[in-house]
Amino acid sequence: MNTRFSGRFSSAIVAENERGFAAVIPDIKCVSPKEGDLLRGRDPVETAKHLVCGGAPVLSVVTERNSFGGSTELLRAVVRAVDVPVLRKDFITSEAQLVETAELGAAAVLLICATTTENTLKMLYEKAMELGLEPLVEVSNVEEMVFADVLGAELIGINNRDIMTLERDEGGARRTVALASVIPTGTLLISESGILSPADAKLAVSAGANAVLVGTALWLADDMAAMYRSLRIERSGFSCGRS
Repeated sequence: MNTRFSGRFSSAIVAENERGFAAVIPDIKCVSPKEGDLLRGRDPVETAKHLVCGGAPVLSVVTERNSFGGSTELLRAVVRAVDVPVLRKDFITSEAQLVETAELGAAAVLLICATTTENTLKMLYEKAMELGLEPLVEVSNVEEMVFADVLGAELIGINNRDIMTLERDEGGARRTVALASVIPTGTLLISESGILSPADAKLAVSAGANAVLVGTALWLADDMAAMYRSLRIERSGFSCGRS
């Protein structure tokens, strides 16, 4: 196995790549600001367990409460229920939130360039590393990608939608295509949001994505397990991380 990425979250993505596929990261998300209630009576923890049984190598849990209906209690419950690494997704702006994230058992944490200053993001990145959390640095333009490179980020996520409008726009995988060519060498790339179909996933993977993070499309599917399988795109023609 490629040992360059030693964290549990990134290692699980690499392992999936080495099996010949881009990793599909299911997003355990209760509410979409655009689509409304996603659970529709389903238990998010039981759903997380079913997705892992269906092959998900990692999970993402949204803990933001006001717009996405998440909670730290949900994160704790999912971490306890599954045996795969879990990413915490929220608007992380303080050291206290990182300490909380580590205490809840998450393996990785999302840090969003668009919602904080460079100085704050640098502090959060360094503190996350100290706590043993893998920082997934989210970018949406070239300038943010350059800053992620300055940080030395090994996990970079391209948000295909506008987080400043709570992802209500129609953005899609073409943003990943546009930015993938400038991703720093030696990183793992995750295409986030706006992955609504196998065609979207294939487009992101063809641009070099090691993984796709998918929430709403899974929750809205008539058959979530079948949708998950359809998004698991072969990646045999690509290496693990840009080199």
